[in-house]
Amino acid sequence: MNNFSEFNSFDDNDEIAIIGMVGRFPGANNVDKFWQNLRDGVESITYFTDEELVSAGIDSAALRDPNYVKAGSLLEDIDLFDASFFGFTPREAEITDPQHRLFLESAWEALENAGYNSETDTGRIGLYAGVAFSSYFFTNLYPNRDLTPLVDDFQAFIGNDKDHLPTQTSYKLNLTGPSINVQTTCSTSLVAVHLACQSLLNGESDIALAGGVSIQVPQKVGYQYQEGGINSPDGHCRAFDANAQGTVFGDGLGIVVLKRLADALADGDYIHAVIKGSAINNDGSLKVGYTAPSVDGQREVILEALALAGVEPETITYIETHGTGTPLGDPIEIAALTQAFRRSTDKKGFCAIGSVKTNVGHLNTAAGVTGLIKTVQALKNKQIPPSLHFQQPNPQIDFANSPFYVNTK
Repeated sequence: MNNFSEFNSFDDNDEIAIIGMVGRFPGANNVDKFWQNLRDGVESITYFTDEELVSAGIDSAALRDPNYVKAGSLLEDIDLFDASFFGFTPREAEITDPQHRLFLESAWEALENAGYNSETDTGRIGLYAGVAFSSYFFTNLYPNRDLTPLVDDFQAFIGNDKDHLPTQTSYKLNLTGPSINVQTTCSTSLVAVHLACQSLLNGESDIALAGGVSIQVPQKVGYQYQEGGINSPDGHCRAFDANAQGTVFGDGLGIVVLKRLADALADGDYIHAVIKGSAINNDGSLKVGYTAPSVDGQREVILEALALAGVEPETITYIETHGTGTPLGDPIEIAALTQAFRRSTDKKGFCAIGSVKTNVGHLNTAAGVTGLIKTVQALKNKQIPPSLHFQQPNPQIDFANSPFYVNTK
């Protein structure tokens, strides 16, 4: 692990091209608007009025609690769907979770963005994706069963259960490669990307879509702040800052279209960026608690990814972090990165870090692919967008003796 140069002989056959990408994010209905917001340092967190919260069903007594935070990050137009285009009846569309509807639309859009038509393409197109639990079912369908006597229970199950997101999408879009539901909570969409890359490298897929979606219904609700929890007390995420007290959860969707680099070059595809290597692991039990991160686990997976990519740490100029802005998680993440980089370099302060959560909050099952799309846009535009709300470093993080600095401009 000390010498990464031995891996530099990897050729195009071991690398994956990103040939298309789409997303819907708080404050941005496409990846270009998303980049503009990131570049301009826009925070896309919405603060709700009491009237909006009461109309969403929040008890007025809860709103008087000083620990109730009236903030969230939302997607626009989640109620819109071109049902007939995808072969849904109005009733079927009505009983289908907006997460499933928007993901289906976005998967079509992603292939279109990459220049492919799944109805006519003869290659195997795989799909690896995950979705958050269906709050739509519990808040809209289940309480109103007496109002929907014509609903087919099995159709409602297909349209709301996590397991059916990829296969329903593959059925509607005629995707004949692997169609795999991925569920690893907030790492879901990045694990989906990793598995899609493996599918391409082992020949199961010729093209692969990977991503995730998370939409809470109703959207305009706040949350209860609890000291020591992951939620921020004021709706702002201050990653790596001394005043960091958590994050704010929000809605989002992202999909990337992947292809073996050699094939993408041969076929003349537009290449947004190249994935040189990826790795996954698990912390096991060597950490303070189930929801806590592990320095050892993160260090080892970073080292493995570097080795597989054949990349020297000294050549890396930016890392998009998990960066939840928690007093526990942020120092562990920097410690793991520092230990991994220190295997081959003693240089200090050469690599910028940032967290998209400071802009849009924590997008749950879509969080990872959101950070990936941010990083691809930074590469394409040759600019590193600012990470927001960073003033003084968390006292548990020794940035001065690490390879890293928080990019604030």
